[in-house]
Amino acid sequence: MKTWICEICGDAYIGEGKPTSCPFCGARHAFIKEGNVAHPVVEVKEALSELTVKNLQETLQLELEANAIYLCMAGKTDSYEIMKMYKRLAKVEMEHAIICTKIMQIPMPETQTKECSDDDIANFQKTLQLEDHAANLYAEFAKTSVEKHVKIMFTALNQVETDHITLIKNYLQ
Repeated sequence: MKTWICEICGDAYIGEGKPTSCPFCGARHAFIKEGNVAHPVVEVKEALSELTVKNLQETLQLELEANAIYLCMAGKTDSYEIMKMYKRLAKVEMEHAIICTKIMQIPMPETQTKECSDDDIANFQKTLQLEDHAANLYAEFAKTSVEKHVKIMFTALNQVETDHITLIKNYLQ
């Protein structure tokens, strides 16, 4: 058994082998390191530029909204599989929100409930819109970030949101 640590969220996975993605934030395989060599971005404590704070605050709000919408969608579907998928997405999005609060060193804001459709297809389409918007935004934020650890974080989040798009497209086929 080994301890593997995600360099994005800083959470540990204990197992024989390195997971294919972080079971907490969804970061890809490359961001997971053996515990003794990991340097998570959430542990970097340095001053942030005004632009970075603005981008992190926008990310925090997007991730909290996605979490709330996915919890709504999980409650509306008749499919156990889809319900569990949306609950998992909600957890991942909340982990992204937690990452933002850790980097900004602020408390978690209150979460709100969101409305969603009763129809799975409509919810899949809404999910694609949310994930596409987030992926594009995080790609832009990664390009404009001046702090290395924040650039790495936005790169990883962009990849996770892109993976979510692939997941939802598979449901629509």
